[in-house]
Amino acid sequence: MRAEGHLRDAGRATKGGSLSYSGSNGNAPHVASELWATSLCRVPGWKAGLDITCILLLLPLWLPLMILLMLVTRIASPGPIFYRQKRIGLCGRHFFIWKFRTMRLSAETQTHERYFENLMRVDCPMTKLDACGDTRLAPLGRVLRASGLDELPQIFNVLHGEMSLVGPRPCTPNEFAHYEPWQRQRVNCLPGLTGYWQVNGKNKTTFREMIAMDLFYLKNTSILLDLKIMLKTGTAIAGQLFESRQAPQRSRQDGSPRSRTTILQTLAESAPKI
Repeated sequence: MRAEGHLRDAGRATKGGSLSYSGSNGNAPHVASELWATSLCRVPGWKAGLDITCILLLLPLWLPLMILLMLVTRIASPGPIFYRQKRIGLCGRHFFIWKFRTMRLSAETQTHERYFENLMRVDCPMTKLDACGDTRLAPLGRVLRASGLDELPQIFNVLHGEMSLVGPRPCTPNEFAHYEPWQRQRVNCLPGLTGYWQVNGKNKTTFREMIAMDLFYLKNTSILLDLKIMLKTGTAIAGQLFESRQAPQRSRQDGSPRSRTTILQTLAESAPKI
């Protein structure tokens, strides 16, 4: 289904709910207490069973891979193996996700936060900063991020019940604070390791298209849809890896690689004036 179709359906999928955010200090709100109807935050009974079954069946695959990536991360860059970050989960509850560390120690994060805030306002594809050569990345960090393997430790978040294998990607509290009321309904289901957006364009889509796809998944959740998304995830990852290898070559051929600062300036210029 094309992204335009999801955008047309977004109004119907989100009808009847809204959230107010009156925060004035720029900090993320305590969203769990602000949700208008927690009964909308539902998890199908089959979700946990499907997740645990798939994790156990794939144990011989992901466990050795995780151990290998732990060793690689330790050898490639000094510092901790894992990175912990606060995210928004089911019904707006805060929780911490686990990832393999892909950034150098003491790397600043304000650039990424400003970049994503601009993407939320500008109707353009959500290209990652990695594509323009992010100097903050540790060795092999770009490969881990392009493949999504940096997210593999979130299997433990799934086992803990904070996430599912399939669902919308969990956003940060800062991102959530900038959501429009209708966009906040994406937290009415468990966040996931992979999802409908990830296998239907991902960084080629705009922020509003991503939200519309998440709401489409929320409205049409089923065992069959989850299985289809899982099966398509491998192909999607392969495509992202191929594109990540092509990006530096295209920049060299163009002769004008774009820096992170240039991209931020371009987005700021194209953003609607308030």
